[in-house]
Amino acid sequence: MPDLHLYIGYRTVSSWSMRAWLPLAKSGQPFEETLIRYRLLEQKQLLREFSPTGKVPLLVHRRDGDEIKVWDSLAIGEYLADTFPEARLWPADPVARAFARSISAEMHSGFKALRDHLAMALLERMPKTIEDHQALAEIARVTEIWRQARDRWGRKDGGPWLFGHYTVADGMYAPIVTRFRTYGIAVDPICEAYMETVCADADFMAWEAQAEIDPPQEPLID
Repeated sequence: MPDLHLYIGYRTVSSWSMRAWLPLAKSGQPFEETLIRYRLLEQKQLLREFSPTGKVPLLVHRRDGDEIKVWDSLAIGEYLADTFPEARLWPADPVARAFARSISAEMHSGFKALRDHLAMALLERMPKTIEDHQALAEIARVTEIWRQARDRWGRKDGGPWLFGHYTVADGMYAPIVTRFRTYGIAVDPICEAYMETVCADADFMAWEAQAEIDPPQEPLID
């Protein structure tokens, strides 16, 4: 039985679950996962019993006779990077690492208008025109971040990810890639190439393939 166990939500809409699952997959460590159908009252109550926040994602690591719980996607990424340094989930260069952590934290706490106007719908394709000024500004900010990372570090490293090799930052922005794809958001060639990298990644495709066969999410609980 693997020592790592990740509890996730509905793959089609749970962007925070994706943000935890992808770096865990990139860690190279075996793990188990449990899909919590939190729109079902009994499963939501079960989640409240073992998750400190009553939310997903939750990583449980059986380690040295202890059971370590890590909740919140960014904290999970940090924990994986610290615990499995060979996976290189942050850039080695301290300046690049500071930038990677900064943009990850920015995604973690910001971009509310983008989230509101481009809700995650992983398997849908429904192009739309965005007219909200704040949402447009946040879309522009995301593409600026991607270009900065690629221009300053990604190309130099030689790999296709933001910092060349895969990092937690890529996991944090993967759901935004899916939103841009779902709603047909036009981006420049550098960002388009980055989006293609994310969508062609084997672990991303595994997540998406499972989403296609998962049962649909239930109606909202009142």
